[in-house]
Amino acid sequence: MTESETCVLREMRWWDIDRVLELERALFPDDAWSRGMFWSELAHARGPEASRKYLVAEEGERIVGYAGVASSGEQADIQTIAVTRDYWGTGLGGRLLTELLRAATAFECAEVMLECRVDNIRAQKLYERFGFEAIGFRRGYYQPGNVDALVMRLTTKPDSGSAAGSAPVQGTQIND
Repeated sequence: MTESETCVLREMRWWDIDRVLELERALFPDDAWSRGMFWSELAHARGPEASRKYLVAEEGERIVGYAGVASSGEQADIQTIAVTRDYWGTGLGGRLLTELLRAATAFECAEVMLECRVDNIRAQKLYERFGFEAIGFRRGYYQPGNVDALVMRLTTKPDSGSAAGSAPVQGTQIND
């Protein structure tokens, strides 16, 4: 059994927020989400009108990863995926992404979008392995630091054709 497989994936709950914030701040010190952002996302993750799914990965009592997706109509957006550095390369990011894609399917979304820092090649390779295609950039998306975001899309409808051939996303520069 791999290190990743010993982790338990479960629904993120409000009592996880402080531990998730510790990991968030360690991994994304310049543009970490706030406590309020996590609370807001989790408020939409339960009940019959739920439009979000957030997960944590636990190894014992330690949170070693987390991820979330939001849905709106036929589109899902990967909001965040994070794995503690000592679990990089274990497959945990792929397990989290798999669960988010399952959630997008359950939400009946035809496509899944995400933004990824242009300098985060490791994450880009993960998304590409899952079939995401780069469709453009959002200049200065990550603040502070003014780092561009690579916009990626996965089309889940089998008859929809090339994801890159669809209409551009508002605010995104498309480079065909």
